[in-house]
Amino acid sequence: MIMQGSYNPYIVALSIIIAVLASYSALIIVGKVSYSEGKARIFWLAAGSVVMGSGVWSMHFVGMLSFQMGMKMQHDIALTLTSMAASIFSAFIAFWITAQRKIKGTRIAVGGLVMGSGIITMHYIGMEAMQMTMTIQYDPVWWTISAVIALVASYAALFLFLRFRNSHRASISKWLSSLAMGFAICGMHYSGMKATIFKSKLPMPNVHTGMDNGLDPVLLYGVTVIIFILLLTSWGAMFFERHVLERLAYADSISGLPNRNDMNRHFHSNAGSTDTAVLFLDLDQFKTINDTLNHVIGDKLIAEAGQRLKHLQGEDCEVFRIGGDEFLIVANFSNEMKAKALAEQALNMIERVFHIGTNELYITGSIGISIGKIDEYEHSNLLREAETAMYEAKQRGSNSYVIYNEELGKRKTRKLKLEHDLHQALVKNQLFITYQPQWNVVDNQLSGFESLLRWKHPTKGLVSPAEFIPIAEETGLIIPITKWVIEKACHQARLWYDQGWSQSIAVNLSIRIFQNGQLFSWVEEALGKSGLPPHMLELEITESMVMRNMDDIIRQLEDVRQLGVRISLDDFGTGYSSIAVLDRIPIDCLKLDRLFTNDLETPNKHAIVKGIIRMAKSLKLDIVAEGVEHQEPIDILTTLGCDVMQGYFYGKPMTPPEVSEWLADLKNKSFAFAH
Repeated sequence: MIMQGSYNPYIVALSIIIAVLASYSALIIVGKVSYSEGKARIFWLAAGSVVMGSGVWSMHFVGMLSFQMGMKMQHDIALTLTSMAASIFSAFIAFWITAQRKIKGTRIAVGGLVMGSGIITMHYIGMEAMQMTMTIQYDPVWWTISAVIALVASYAALFLFLRFRNSHRASISKWLSSLAMGFAICGMHYSGMKATIFKSKLPMPNVHTGMDNGLDPVLLYGVTVIIFILLLTSWGAMFFERHVLERLAYADSISGLPNRNDMNRHFHSNAGSTDTAVLFLDLDQFKTINDTLNHVIGDKLIAEAGQRLKHLQGEDCEVFRIGGDEFLIVANFSNEMKAKALAEQALNMIERVFHIGTNELYITGSIGISIGKIDEYEHSNLLREAETAMYEAKQRGSNSYVIYNEELGKRKTRKLKLEHDLHQALVKNQLFITYQPQWNVVDNQLSGFESLLRWKHPTKGLVSPAEFIPIAEETGLIIPITKWVIEKACHQARLWYDQGWSQSIAVNLSIRIFQNGQLFSWVEEALGKSGLPPHMLELEITESMVMRNMDDIIRQLEDVRQLGVRISLDDFGTGYSSIAVLDRIPIDCLKLDRLFTNDLETPNKHAIVKGIIRMAKSLKLDIVAEGVEHQEPIDILTTLGCDVMQGYFYGKPMTPPEVSEWLADLKNKSFAFAH
């Protein structure tokens, strides 16, 4: 005997709501997988799968509750739990297949197939778990329809969700995805029920009246309560993650701006979109202020700068603090003129005076601009280009901006190549030292040499020190290179000393050497190995490097000076030091930069150089003028009281064999310098 049943419309509606809400919660949770890594990725996958699988399973039970047959029935616990496991497992596999950032249509199809198959499997295992005085058969047409509905709707739901998951304005599309998934679940269930044919095993079925439809209402209402708790828990987790954890993870605690994590999320969300302008802003004098005052003042300065830049935020513009004194401005346009105007606006905001406590601080900014489409696979291209342009802006001078171009890209590539090759330059004997003479104009005789580092690249030829020295500084290679230069220069000076030349030899130092803390031991070791008298070694520092960590550097210089080594202050007048602290620095000599030795005929330049020389004399310091190339400035400098000159007029930087030849000519008096 074939039995017919009817549906309670209210419970049917409840089952549909459960299916849609479970789908929405699961899809939103799994949407976080593409931005997660490691354990967080597994957590979101598992959470989404449990919510989806439990939602499908619960909808099945509630749907069965709506089916009124007046038939007493029970369920096999093992099969019931198996149906839940099948639902959760298939959801996990489907989400895992489709959770990549870049996904092809074939993966969506496979994911839809797995998800739909899981729904079908869950339903018919659940039906098989029913224990009653009836047999179940299925109409093949309706069974096929139910399977097709599950597969097609599952594919459509995943396609819609994956198509719009990266859009911040696609909540409607996400709800459509959830409705499609809910339709897949409910459509499969009710068409599957339509395919079900109940036949009684007894001549007269045990018919009941009222609400007894064969399923325990308490159990089923309990399942409903559990699934709602599960949904509420998942929504609560998402709410907490969005409004609490997200604020901590994606907001900068000092400036209040979005941080680098949010920047990465922004790039991911807009991958492949229309052209974008990226402005990389770096504060020019921040490190000096941070080191000279303190980090508290520095943090307040960053906070104030961030608040100013925050005014640039709008519908087409986002501002991020990406670390230290670096900010990123991302604008949704590709117009170069608009990008320049935005850069000028940002620079104007930064150059206004900052009132931090009792301090009035003046800083500027350097901006690099790159314009292009955010790459779907490598979103950091625009960021790297903007950073490259920013460094170019810094080299051109503060408070400026540069737009990235192909030439800058070539220079960046060359720099990376040189950085790679410089690691092997010392080992492969590609580095060598040249020596430029210093001449005492009063005694008309050689005063000493300055050692100058050179690099002969195997394919690029001679690389300018102005190009490779900054690379060595950045990479830290300057530390072993400087140690090598000190040892090599001391050895060479000893050879000349043995030949009867007792002039000093100068070696330039980097700030990195003082940070390393090995200067004293290096100098002591080099003097010991070479046997060079300590007074013949001179170490050159720059005034700006002393200001970075004055007390520690002064201590290290005093220790070296105790050995008898001379200290000179190079490029005087071009750094950031104050004359007020000049008497604290343990030095023996001031070296005038070529900026002071040029155009000496002008009254102002003449007066400045005269004042510097008088100051040096009063401090009992020697004076060396660099960059002299003609007789006229030499005569003026001599009149002003400068005794030692260095420049092409007296000799270019020479290799040791060239110096030996030059010394031999000097000894034979084959040439002299007339004044």
